[in-house]
Amino acid sequence: MPYPVSPYIEERNGGLYVAGSGVSLDSVVIRFQEGADPDRIVQSFPALRPSQVYGAIAYYLENGKAIDDYIAEGERELERSAIPLSQTHPELFARLEAARRQMGSKRS
Repeated sequence: MPYPVSPYIEERNGGLYVAGSGVSLDSVVIRFQEGADPDRIVQSFPALRPSQVYGAIAYYLENGKAIDDYIAEGERELERSAIPLSQTHPELFARLEAARRQMGSKRS
């Protein structure tokens, strides 16, 4: 999906980034949604200048629905690509399941 052109945002490798940086737009937006002010966001991402953060926030505010959809799709993609613990560490998964069952039987 093509996103509106902005001097503050770049589309690279299928993702949106703060222009001139390796910081993803969703990283800045999520911090903003959590209540962080621009100065706090700059502290979280020292590679960014205040003007870049303000530009990224302005871009988000102007394109909120499209960016919210972009972030939601990224989260869905991450969930789809995550390998379950039962496959990556079956022994640990089995121990955790046994402990969960044991805790459940003690509560009964």
